[in-house]
Order: sequence, then C-alpha cells, then structure tokens
Amino acid sequence: MPGFLFQTTAISGLTLITSFVAFDARGYLSKPFEKSIFDAHGIELAPWEELRSFSKKGVLRGLHFQRRHSQDKLVQVLSGAVYDVAVDLREGSETFGQWEGFYLSAESKQLLYIPKGFAHGFLALEDGTLFSYLCGDRYDPESDGGICWNDPQLAVDWPLERVEKVILSDKDAALPNFPEFLERYGSLTAEETP
Repeated sequence: MPGFLFQTTAISGLTLITSFVAFDARGYLSKPFEKSIFDAHGIELAPWEELRSFSKKGVLRGLHFQRRHSQDKLVQVLSGAVYDVAVDLREGSETFGQWEGFYLSAESKQLLYIPKGFAHGFLALEDGTLFSYLCGDRYDPESDGGICWNDPQLAVDWPLERVEKVILSDKDAALPNFPEFLERYGSLTAEETP
C-alpha cells in the first residue's frame, strides 16, 4: 500500500513514520501499522498490548522505561497534540544519554517508533489529548523505572512556553535524576532488552 514514509533520526532505530491516509468527501481512512511494511523497513514490532492515555494540557508523562521486558513502542496521537521525547539508554550505544523530541498531533497523523532500551515521555500540548502506545512486550511493574523529566544533565528542551503549568503524577514527580540512574543501573543491558 502506498503512502508510508519512514524517516530516520539522529538516534539509530528511532523512526518517525507517516502512515497511509486516504481522504475523500466522507473523511479519511488511515492505516498506521502493517507488519510486512514495517518489517521491510527494519522494524520488527510484535505487538503485545495497546495502551491509551487521556491528558489535559500541561500533563507530562515520563520519562519511563522497563529494565526487563523492555518495550519497543509505536506511539501516535489520536486526538490533540504532544511533544514526545525518547532518551537512548541502550548499553554500548553511540548516542547513549542523548534525546530527541518530536511534535506529534492527530492532525499530522505521524507516528514514532521507539526501540527497546529507551526512556519515553511526552508533554500534552492540548486539552483532551488521546495518546496510543502499541507495545512490543508486556507491562512489568517490578522493573518499571524512570528518570525525572527536568534532569539538568539530560537537559530536554520541553516547549514549556506552550503550557500554563506542568502537571505530574506523584510517581513521576519522585523519579530519580540521570546520575542516579547511571549509578543504579548504568544502562539497559542486552539481557534487560531482549
């Protein structure tokens, strides 16, 4: 099916995707995922579960990861808009500790593929933002972890001027900083990201 565009980014494996969309007088039909097309572009996502979150403007979720059952993710905004961030935590990666951010919206219909071994988070830029995560492994609460969103060493350049205030869960507000992650885990190893 024509219409898919896979854009590489500065971080290996992190891929911005424009999927097939067909518009007509009734509206549109979209296809955000087809296994054979993704496989042909080197993305072997085997979906395990889909999660959705609904957020008001200013909600910041992240930066989250799992040490075991690391989840690669195909993320997409179904309603609203976000600034989406992925941080490379893969052991031995040339871009370890680097991040990239992307504006994703329901209007653009773009998706982001995030490989295993990344921390992920987003800032909702509109009220009523509905966000979809198609995950390649199960949620594992015992290995759930994260890094605080405003860590000075990572220095993620969130577009805070686009929200009145940042809204965090108690859990996300208590996440450790990047030096604490390094001291505790060092990286996400091959065993932790099978």
